Amino acid sequence: MSARFAGRRALVTGASRGIGVGIAERLAAEGASVAVTARTVEHHDHLAGSLRETVARLRGLRALTEPGAPAAVTGDGPERGAVVAIAADLADADDRATLVERAAEALGGPIEILVNNAAAAVYGPVGDYPLRRRRMMYEVNVHAPIDLAQAVIPAMVAAGEGWIVNVSSGSARHPEGPPFRTDGVALTFGVYGSTKAALNRITGALAAELYGTGIRVNTVEPRAAVLSEGAEAVMRGSLRADQIEPLEAMVEAAVALCCCPTDHTGRVEVSLDLLARDGLTVHTLDGRRVYDPADPRPTA
Repeated sequence: MSARFAGRRALVTGASRGIGVGIAERLAAEGASVAVTARTVEHHDHLAGSLRETVARLRGLRALTEPGAPAAVTGDGPERGAVVAIAADLADADDRATLVERAAEALGGPIEILVNNAAAAVYGPVGDYPLRRRRMMYEVNVHAPIDLAQAVIPAMVAAGEGWIVNVSSGSARHPEGPPFRTDGVALTFGVYGSTKAALNRITGALAAELYGTGIRVNTVEPRAAVLSEGAEAVMRGSLRADQIEPLEAMVEAAVALCCCPTDHTGRVEVSLDLLARDGLTVHTLDGRRVYDPADPRPTA
């Protein structure tokens, strides 16, 4: 197993389930100290997964102490190879204002890899989409990644390197037509897609502003649907097998951007396209073997 992230400190948002857990696990498996954050510490009312379960899952990768109080930082202390969990609501500007500082303190130094994976996805037609929900989605999907990037940039500039990876979506692309697609969620993810389109544009702007500092800023999106717990709840039964890609493939592409060279910045990457172009092999989330879709995915 590679140790390419040994000695690195990473912050992964939205790490109570799905893609965020996968990215956090892979970074930790390959040596990084990882701070994971989400709103859900203990459990979610409707979806599987929590920060406590993420820490328990990563405990299999290295020896961790028992998590402490659920409302605070949990996991082990500020040493290399640590995994810590920090409860934060990214829709709350005050909550996210201190997140990077708390993560750096818990891990014992500045954040070198930021993965903006957290997303709010509430689908519905634009024609009657409520303002309250629009504001919430833009807070989580656009303002939070900007705020967290602004918080990590000074230390990254001082160090002369850093990696910011924003997780985007194919829904950001302008629909083709007329005629337009009307199947599945095609007519209900317009507002969500607009937040991801904004995130893609912010990525390009940041990459241009920071070019020459050693900071790489990229987005990655799945080519097909990744059936995380949240996505499956929304799209269950509406997708064919060829419209789904393994979580492991998306994670492989994302972690490749967490250590990409300095000239690889400002890109909107598509997971499977990136893997094919760069000749990358998809591994299991623990990084120990080549991914085989016939093998059952281990659970926490």
